[in-house]
Amino acid sequence: MQTIWLGGAEWVAVLRIGIGLWWLESWRHKDKKTWFGGGGIGWAAGIAEKHRWSAVREGFNVVVKPRPRVMAYVVAYAELALGLGLIVGFLTPIALVCGFVLNLVYLVLMIHDWAEQGQNLMMALASSVAFFAMSWQTWSLDDALGMFA
Repeated sequence: MQTIWLGGAEWVAVLRIGIGLWWLESWRHKDKKTWFGGGGIGWAAGIAEKHRWSAVREGFNVVVKPRPRVMAYVVAYAELALGLGLIVGFLTPIALVCGFVLNLVYLVLMIHDWAEQGQNLMMALASSVAFFAMSWQTWSLDDALGMFA
């Protein structure tokens, strides 16, 4: 493979770090007071309530709606953990799979919102490329620690 400036492994590491920065921005831009006060989960509940797929409505009502405060913390701190983990390359394959799943959950919930679909599709695609290209092999704690070799 020929590339400009960096080698293929380094470019895939740049992609991994970029995905991490994207997750970190998802966490950073949240109004934490509103989010942890129920605003984020309340917003999602309104979307789930009108969802065209009954499985999404029922799943949200069973898993998320009974525990809005806990789920607000789970979502926010999952985004933070994914961001930090991908930036430094720690437990990278696990973070990439978890991020991919979280993007799919967001995508399914926001099936009517094209802007959200685009962001989540691109993040899921980038995560897939970073996973299958084994982006933890370069510029990562995983590589430094000899993990996932």
